[in-house]
Amino acid sequence: MDYETPLFFHVMEYADAADRDVVDMVSGNPDWEPPEALREGLREYADLEPDRLQYPASEGLPELREEIAARRGVDADQIVVTNGAGEANYLAMARALERDAGDEVLLTDPVYPYYPGKTTMLGGTQRYVAADDEGRLDPADVRAAASDETAAIVVNTPNNPTGAVYPAETMRELVAVAEDHDAVLISDEVYDHYDLAGEFASALETESVHRIVTNAVSKSMAVTGLRVGYAIFPPELVGDARSRHMLVNVATTRPGQYAALKAFRETGPEYYERNRELLRERVDTFTDALEAVGAEYTTPQGSFYVLARFDGYPGTLENVERLIDEAGVAGMPGEAFGDSRSEWLRFALVTPRVEEAAERLAAYFG
Repeated sequence: MDYETPLFFHVMEYADAADRDVVDMVSGNPDWEPPEALREGLREYADLEPDRLQYPASEGLPELREEIAARRGVDADQIVVTNGAGEANYLAMARALERDAGDEVLLTDPVYPYYPGKTTMLGGTQRYVAADDEGRLDPADVRAAASDETAAIVVNTPNNPTGAVYPAETMRELVAVAEDHDAVLISDEVYDHYDLAGEFASALETESVHRIVTNAVSKSMAVTGLRVGYAIFPPELVGDARSRHMLVNVATTRPGQYAALKAFRETGPEYYERNRELLRERVDTFTDALEAVGAEYTTPQGSFYVLARFDGYPGTLENVERLIDEAGVAGMPGEAFGDSRSEWLRFALVTPRVEEAAERLAAYFG
């Protein structure tokens, strides 16, 4: 089986090797501070007894699972703490495909490229449902694409790369499609704290044994390197998910779980609102510059990405490399996210140099 290395790594390596200064707008690594309680938790953990540096319970620290369960309105036994949302999505897709209820995975176009990659790795086949120009997904289109071969429907809200946020009605209908075809809706909600439009609705709001929700502290607490995520499974699917997690990873970082728990308990809503406000300002700064040079662009309702299309400059890897060399700005080629956005470039607004990047793009395309 052939696996493709995601283009993210190629672009980052190319930008790092450039012989000029480059503003990195490739990957979603927040540049703002994590909660102070999280840093305090890591410092505290360093001084604990040696036994606290040994293996934790494979499915996650009981206290952390209880905290997540209370916040999400589920039973702690449904939760597996994972190595970030990446492993959570892997476990979710594996369980959906292991049910002998089909081998097809419905994905959106555009799509976060790790989902089709995981589908291939797990022996499934991809089928795509196009989002509209604003990145919204019509459940009727998903229903039309679904069949008895559909094992999973994978969605991401708030969305990477479009910035779309799916409202409650959409999520209810997607769960209904999964139920009608004995499939599993997998809802990746890792950007839930970056709902800029106030429309986010979790799949957990719809009670069903046909949905799995994944999340992590990676984005919400600005700690992508901590690798603490989780998946919430229906009771009948969680047992084998725990076993796969144990066989692949044994367990997730114990100090990281401790710090995440402390941050959950001691971080107020003002932390998240402050980061959303920072993002709103960056969106305005960046899209104003795109407007000035006549580019098309998306205004994200959530997450922290902007898609832009420049006339005569399609979103190919070659053009991304050219933009790095000639303008000093590194983005992602739209072709990495599927056929529908191959004319676009994606920029991550997680750098304090957003204004500088906007000026460079305005000068280059102006």
